[in-house]
Amino acid sequence: MPMELLIGRVIKSHGIRGEVVVDPTTDEPGIRFANGTVLHGTQGQKEHELTIAHSRPHKGRLLVTFDEIKDRTAADSLRGTKFFAAPLEDPDDDGFYDHELEGLKVRHSGEIIGDITAVTHGPRQTLLHIGLNGGSEAMIPFVTDIVPEVDLEAGEVTITPPEGLLEL
Repeated sequence: MPMELLIGRVIKSHGIRGEVVVDPTTDEPGIRFANGTVLHGTQGQKEHELTIAHSRPHKGRLLVTFDEIKDRTAADSLRGTKFFAAPLEDPDDDGFYDHELEGLKVRHSGEIIGDITAVTHGPRQTLLHIGLNGGSEAMIPFVTDIVPEVDLEAGEVTITPPEGLLEL
């Protein structure tokens, strides 16, 4: 089964005609929540296949109407539903998903010094958390000057940090 990403979550119902408020967690809400799209959702043990009739932006979130949901009671029953979808393929995108980076070995000056344990996205930059051999951890900015090479096939990244960065 291909890996699926969380693309949004139902917060609550909106109005009386079955509309729901969705908090999108995707950078492509216009594609993911386009009219006619069939979404796969989970809610605890329940699974839903819902077809988007209409979606529109509303206060930083989306208001979504589904073909299968006709009233507020049915919309209320969707509260907490999480929607998942396969990653979008873009041949021009040279970015990486967090799950592709986590677990990669980290090579510095020809030696493996640890592995990536997590990825954090801040307002200005992304940080790679590196579990160093020996048990300590370092965080480095995920920028080309410091991480010039990511080789998914080899399962490693090469880093060239400025002196002292790994000791912070």
